[in-house]
Amino acid sequence: MSTDTTPAPAFRYAAVTFDCADPAELARFYGELLGYPTLFSTDDFFFLGKEGAAGLGFTRVADYRPPTWPDPAQGKQAHIELGVDDLDSAEQHLLELGATKPEFQPQPERWRVLLDPAGHPFCITTLV
Repeated sequence: MSTDTTPAPAFRYAAVTFDCADPAELARFYGELLGYPTLFSTDDFFFLGKEGAAGLGFTRVADYRPPTWPDPAQGKQAHIELGVDDLDSAEQHLLELGATKPEFQPQPERWRVLLDPAGHPFCITTLV
């Protein structure tokens, strides 16, 4: 136990960053999905968000290998849960934006697993 009386610095959750081959494309997908503008970008990194809220980052990795979910050969790397009012309409909208739907769906009546354009699995659910 520390006896230091210096107050600990305050931390805020700022973002999660996804590895990918094409950060511009992944930023486009999530930006359209969540209505987040690009706050910062370079050739190799995009950061989306809204002032005062947590954001999402996307960074280029030269030898990026997409997840192979549900096969564990190449791990998920990250996973986002998104709350929706209607699973069917949300799924259709996401497919139109460029998501894909893997055949395996653990509990499709409660949530759906989709893959973003870089292959990261994410879920939509009416439970949140």
